[in-house]
Amino acid sequence: MTQDTGTDLAIRHAAPADAGALDRLWDLAGVADPSEPAETVLARTGGQTAIFLGESAGEIVASAVVSVTGAHGWLEHVCVHPGSRRRGYGRQLVRAAEIWLSEQGAGEARAVLDVPFTEAMPFAHALGYGQQAAALMARSLTARAGANQGTDADDALLQATITHLEMRHPPTHPPPHAPAGKRVALMRAERPTVSFYRFLYNTVGEQWLWWERRTLSDDVLARIIQDERSEIYVLYVDGSPAGFAELEHWRPPMVNLAYIGLLPEYIGQGFGRYLLGNVIDLAWQNEISKLTVSTNTLDHHRAISLYQRMGFEPVSQEVWTMHDPRVVGLIPAS
Repeated sequence: MTQDTGTDLAIRHAAPADAGALDRLWDLAGVADPSEPAETVLARTGGQTAIFLGESAGEIVASAVVSVTGAHGWLEHVCVHPGSRRRGYGRQLVRAAEIWLSEQGAGEARAVLDVPFTEAMPFAHALGYGQQAAALMARSLTARAGANQGTDADDALLQATITHLEMRHPPTHPPPHAPAGKRVALMRAERPTVSFYRFLYNTVGEQWLWWERRTLSDDVLARIIQDERSEIYVLYVDGSPAGFAELEHWRPPMVNLAYIGLLPEYIGQGFGRYLLGNVIDLAWQNEISKLTVSTNTLDHHRAISLYQRMGFEPVSQEVWTMHDPRVVGLIPAS
């Protein structure tokens, strides 16, 4: 089975030859079980057990292990490659798995969270799964079950329009100068500590409701940010951290600008344009085919226009519904 989802993600059933790629994905996503490698899980497929894979540009970037027991469907090892998140891949894969479970006669889908439940709960909530136990999430598959309605915090759903942008050629103009009157430095953080990264991510992203990296354990987060394929640049103004940008080289020759932003005190002073322009210049110093970035309507209202002025072009949009991270406890309520 291969399913065209209407994006660059193709969904299919796993084959024995996928074992190695699955092990790597599960390890990086923090769902690997040393006692049950992918080869062992693959041996159980067939009948009422299957492994769904999501592929983008020929690489496996998402997975879900699904099975049916009586009237219940089960989802395990639901994960997306860290370099491919925030693109709706997890949602698409889960929806495909739910259709398959329904076709097998399951009346309810239950999601087993392979990581501590506080890390996966927001994603499960966003897909309509309500909490039944500390690590068991479920939702009805009947026709009356809304696609984004769970049993927890139903009145706190947020909807955002995500715009994906690309830059296929380096800018013809030089990167912008720093605002006058300040001592400004842009430095790469080599293997940053988790605590320093969390300070940057949480402080920069809180007002824009960045929640994904908050859900990761320290071990999983360290593997991502200290990987040589992650480039994290910190902007300093008069000696203090003022913002950061994160380039992902997970899928060369493409580079993704995963995160960029300023601490609240530095917004509106020209530092954002300086940071973005210089990070774009750093990205194109590599041999890349394109630079990508995504923004949504929960971000700063001028973000998309700044990206376009700096040379990015919109290529697609999607609507994403999630539970308010302030309601589920990931971000402090104001």
